[in-house]
Amino acid sequence: MGPGRSARRRGPALKYGAVALVSLFVGVGIGASDGSAEAGKAATDAKAEPRPTVTVTETTPGEPAAAPTVVKTVTAQPKKAEPAGPATTFSGEGEYLVGEDIKPGTYRTAGSESEFGCYWERAKDASGEFDSIIANNNLEGPGRVTLNEGEYFKTNRCQEWKRVG
Repeated sequence: MGPGRSARRRGPALKYGAVALVSLFVGVGIGASDGSAEAGKAATDAKAEPRPTVTVTETTPGEPAAAPTVVKTVTAQPKKAEPAGPATTFSGEGEYLVGEDIKPGTYRTAGSESEFGCYWERAKDASGEFDSIIANNNLEGPGRVTLNEGEYFKTNRCQEWKRVG
């Protein structure tokens, strides 16, 4: 192990060390360029925001000073929404409980949605039994029906029903 041998070992170590050091600088440079671009953009965005302005009004000697302007900020309170309740307009296809699904009252429809006519039915319950039917009708044109709380209203092939009273 003479002096020549230790110089040989230092060569690869210096080469690898130099490569590592250059790689480190390149990596730092890449990382800094991404961050600086974002930082530059943020700085540009910050400059683009409106800034407050100050207005100074001078008065000449002997003139009374103008009264300061008072600005009062008032926060508007939203109106309270009425609680959702039974509908006053509903589809011409379905079964509805009056007072829960739809409001009691008189409703009208423009009539049939198809060539088979519009059918409506008022019933005591949702059983579908013939004895539960209070009233029913097949409409060719426009029609009206008065619905009472607690009744079931069944409608088929009708246009939209709208409350009119």
